[in-house]
Amino acid sequence: MQYSVKLGHIIDKFKLEELHMPKGARERRVLRADLHRPGLALAGFTKFFDSKRLLLMSRSEMAYLRQLDPEVRRERLEVMFAKRAPATVFARGVTPLPDLLEAAKKAGMPVLRSGESSTTLTSQLFEYLSIELSPRTTMHGVLVEVYGWGVLILGESGIGKSETAIELIKRGHRLVADDAVEIKRLPDGRLQGTAPESIRHFIEIRGIGVLDVQRLFGMGAVKLYENILLVIKLENWENGRRYDRLGLEDVTMDILDTPVPAITVPVRPGRNLATIVEAAAMNARMKIMGYNSAQELERRILASIQRGSSSLVSGMADDV
Repeated sequence: MQYSVKLGHIIDKFKLEELHMPKGARERRVLRADLHRPGLALAGFTKFFDSKRLLLMSRSEMAYLRQLDPEVRRERLEVMFAKRAPATVFARGVTPLPDLLEAAKKAGMPVLRSGESSTTLTSQLFEYLSIELSPRTTMHGVLVEVYGWGVLILGESGIGKSETAIELIKRGHRLVADDAVEIKRLPDGRLQGTAPESIRHFIEIRGIGVLDVQRLFGMGAVKLYENILLVIKLENWENGRRYDRLGLEDVTMDILDTPVPAITVPVRPGRNLATIVEAAAMNARMKIMGYNSAQELERRILASIQRGSSSLVSGMADDV
């Protein structure tokens, strides 16, 4: 699916000055995160011109245009604007040439202006658009921040995801999303989760109803978004089923084609799920830092067996 951002949202976000805005221009869609400095296009080469990107112009482009013959300048501007880029943005508060504005009006090209430098504006726009245009999905679950670690809790409806989240919040951790978790894959590969704006900071507890976590527990109990670094899947305990008791095998779950460490926690009366989630988050962090508790236990057991075997061989040699 191709995601897009309305030009009007970009204008409002970066407080861009509207030098020329054709009717309906705020509804135009930007489809690419990178910006286009149209040096080659102004020189007359438009073979690989990408009409999905915003045009960014500044002092160097204006200096180049000024030294062109007026007829050549008008022709090249008309050819470039005919490619129908979403908009042209001027950096450093540059005032465009009158014939550029004339060509833009003729082509229906929005012309915007920012006081930021070209480098700063390019960086800010690219970062914003990269996030807004990222691949995304929505999953049914709860996302909480535990010790600075984004933990996505999954499981069947009614298994106790929200109740676990409430207990974690009482312990000082933070809620990001309940019921629906919107997940984006950022350009650097991180998975960022947030809540739909309509249900943000709300949580549903069966028998009680909907709770406003921010008002009940304060601003420190909620967070707008968090990177998903661990998935915990809750499932009903099944007698006779073998569950992993050592954790030697590293299991992952693919979300948006990105593997995320995952564990399955069986649920039955008497198990404190909030404590288990806390321990799982800390253990996952230790693995990232290079320490694996299960592997350390295995190493000690093998070392103990080897010492025992050596003692046995030594004792047999003494008897001989």
